[in-house]
Order: sequence, then C-alpha cells, then structure tokens
Amino acid sequence: MLRLALAAALMFAPAETPVPLHAGGRATADGRFGWPGVYFEGRFQGTSVTVSVEADTDHLAILIDGVERAVLKKPGRVDRRFDGLADGEHVIRIEKLTETQSGSSRIVGVTTDGTPLAPPVYVRKVEFIGDSHSVGYGDTASTRSCSAEEVHDTTNTARAFGPLLAKKWDADYRVIAFSGRGVVRNYAGGNPGETLPVLYPRAIPGEPAPAATDGWKPQLIVINLGTNDFSTPVHSGEAWTDAAALHADYRTKYVAFVRQLQAANPNARFLLMGAPAFIADVRAVAAATGATPLAVPQLAFTACNFHPSLKDQQQMADLVEAAAGTLK
Repeated sequence: MLRLALAAALMFAPAETPVPLHAGGRATADGRFGWPGVYFEGRFQGTSVTVSVEADTDHLAILIDGVERAVLKKPGRVDRRFDGLADGEHVIRIEKLTETQSGSSRIVGVTTDGTPLAPPVYVRKVEFIGDSHSVGYGDTASTRSCSAEEVHDTTNTARAFGPLLAKKWDADYRVIAFSGRGVVRNYAGGNPGETLPVLYPRAIPGEPAPAATDGWKPQLIVINLGTNDFSTPVHSGEAWTDAAALHADYRTKYVAFVRQLQAANPNARFLLMGAPAFIADVRAVAAATGATPLAVPQLAFTACNFHPSLKDQQQMADLVEAAAGTLK
C-alpha cells in the first residue's frame, strides 16, 4: 500500500500539519497519477483541512466524511481549504473523475490545523482491468451525441461499475483501463502495438515508465476487454487476414495475459466479462486459465457515443457482484 506524506514538497502555513494519505490506485513517489479512478484518502481530527493539487485537465471530487464538498474542474495548481468542520475525526478523500490518456495530475498534499491520523486501511482489494466501459466513458451524459470535450466532462469513473461495487464492499480498488484499447486490437485498428496489456505495467498510462512494486495483491481481478477488438471490421493492412484470425489471436493473447496476471497474483480469483459478440471467446479463455466467465447482456448504451449509461453501469456492478459472491 502506497502512503504519501509529501511534506518536503510543500510550503505549509505554520499551524498546518501534513495528513498521511492512502493512495487508491497507482501513483508515483512524487504524487503523480494518470489511471482512471485513482483516489487519495486520509484521516484527521480538527475543524479544517486544506487540499493541494495540480490538475490541468482532470476533474477531482473532494469528499469529507463521504459527502462531496467540491469538484475541482481543470483547476491547475490549487490549495482548497475547508473550514467550519465539527471538532472531531474526519475522513478526507480526493477522487479522480475524468480519464487522462496523456499527461497526469498530482496530489501535492493534504494539511490540517488539527491532528493528523493514520489513513484508512482496507482488508478487501479488487482490481478492474478494461476499456471505456470500465473507465465510465461519458457515463453521466443524457445524450449519445457528445463532442470530445463533452465526453471528458461527463466521464465519472467513480460511478462506473468497478468503483460502485468496490465501495459497496468497502474495498480498496484500482481501475487499470483505457478507452479504445483491446487485447490485441484497438478500436478501428488504431494505435497498433499499444493495446491494454502493453499499457498495463505503466505507472502513468501515457508514459512508458513501469509502476513501482508496492505490494498490491487484490483478492479479485475483473477484466472486461474485447469490445474494441471486435466492434469494427478488420481492414486492409492490419495484422489479421480475417475475423477468424482475429478471434484466434485474441484468445491466444488473452490467455497469455491472464496467466501473466495469475503468476503475479497467485491467490486472486479472476472474473472475465464478455458481451454477446465475443462471449464465446471469453469462455474459451476462462476454460484455459481457470477464470470465471461472465456474460454481459446487451446494454442500453444511451450515454456518450453509445456507451454504458449510469443505469448500465449499475447493471454491470450487480452482475459482477452476483458472479463474484462475497469478497473475503
């Protein structure tokens, strides 16, 4: 578990003390983060708290004791102070809502004029690996027609199926997902060679440097990949001669990816999600690896660019919960 104090990087008011933070998700030693759904959480006793962040394009929600107090939208460098809290113990949480495919944001630190406490500790841990459906791409939109800016601004990973379920389980979670990426083929054949398994080891999705080893060992890993592999026909110049070759390559490479993850997480259970168009392939991968397949029915797709809506996200959360059972 990565814990961030970051005291040396800050210029605090004399009466303020750094609050140690738990990083939910991948963050670098200097507090940078880029994967969706990253959150930071700390505890303190007192009546005020200051959150310091740097975020050029991201939207960051700030919650105190589970209640959203602010959403910082593309704030740049900001120090946001919250006063007038009841004199007692509080939990401060910063959640990354939007997707960052290039660049990163940074948690500079959290300070209080009260008493810092040890950050929350989670027994349950779950990881969600996927594409835009796991990111929550445009999930809060009320229309399918969205500009790129509207997609960005209506994406809320905290309301995607993974975080929804993890919070219900009171579990620490990570979302390692990137819109438009697949197992062997990205949407419409774009960005060849930069599929999700290639990006997976990175600390920041748009940078090649690998994530540091931090002892993260989830009990459950949920993978939802395949939509981008098969949603558009294979075209001339791609690596596959036809759809049959693509499906065969998908199964082979997906088995290898799951086995790689199993070797790194020998005690984890694996749940592989699949839509009707490729659930047969997912079942074959699950049979070869000992994972559990989960068929996802046709969703309404009424959010941005025919993506899962909040209702769809809740339906997927319910399906995963039923398939996974109790997370111990």
